[in-house]
Amino acid sequence: MSRARLALGAAGLGNLYAELTDEQAYDTVAAAWRQGVRAFDTAPHYGLGLSERRLGAALRAHPRPAYTVSTKVGRRLAPTDGTGDDLAHGFAVPATHRRVWDFTADGIRRALEASLARLGLDRVDTVYLHDPDDHAEQAFREGYPALEELRAQGVVGAIGAGMNQSAMLTRFVRDTDVDVVLCAGRYTLLDQSALTDLLPAARERGTAVVIGGVFNSGLLADPRPGARYDYAEAPREVLARALRLKAVAERHGTALRAAALAFCAAHPAVTHVLVGARSAAEADDCAEQFRSPVPAAFWQELRATGLLPAAAPVPGEEPE
Repeated sequence: MSRARLALGAAGLGNLYAELTDEQAYDTVAAAWRQGVRAFDTAPHYGLGLSERRLGAALRAHPRPAYTVSTKVGRRLAPTDGTGDDLAHGFAVPATHRRVWDFTADGIRRALEASLARLGLDRVDTVYLHDPDDHAEQAFREGYPALEELRAQGVVGAIGAGMNQSAMLTRFVRDTDVDVVLCAGRYTLLDQSALTDLLPAARERGTAVVIGGVFNSGLLADPRPGARYDYAEAPREVLARALRLKAVAERHGTALRAAALAFCAAHPAVTHVLVGARSAAEADDCAEQFRSPVPAAFWQELRATGLLPAAAPVPGEEPE
């Protein structure tokens, strides 16, 4: 049985792609809580702070030691005149702010202070440098040391980086003292690129890994023409591969969603599998699928047909 736990990703609470009411957002968090989820991830980027405000409000009724919250720094929110919307960035919210890339020490502290105010908390359990892909020098020289100071001061518990790539996350693991990294979309049933660099390095260093983007933007949840893969419409060959995976799952009497979750959770470096939800029904489904056993014969067929590399651990196994 996997040691990894399920965590709720709160991008949807920030009106990702479509509007949610406050009540729908709170019901989503409440459903996850009823299902035993106690780890929640958000960011200022998600709905220009809306996700943080809603998540903080939804968790206020629960005792603080009972749950963990992670948020992110690197994108400060600067006020604007408020005209227009934020759909160009994927969020159905008014454009009350603009994002400013800022991995300076001062920018990190200011961003975290604003996040704490939106969340209504005096500390967060984990803070990640958010997508420093094009800002590596500043992130390593200024942003990361600032996180170390905040950790030493007790303002945050764990520190790390969250990205949609594995190469720079591997550098963080090898060259810094991060506690955890969040890798989105690079360790899934469709993309195992983190298996060759990040996951071995994390095992060697004892660094926790949170896997996000488990469904690769939705394709593995419901493979069909027009489905998203890595935030855009899935290419034809990727869709075809996802449909093959779904067919194998159906032959073995399991759901592709359950298999996608189980695969990510099976690697011993992984501590949490992070899944977004936009409704109570989705939160319930994620938890139910996460608990569903996947037949060993399913994994055997994936390997035999080349749909999964032999080096990727599956439930009940560990890598060499």
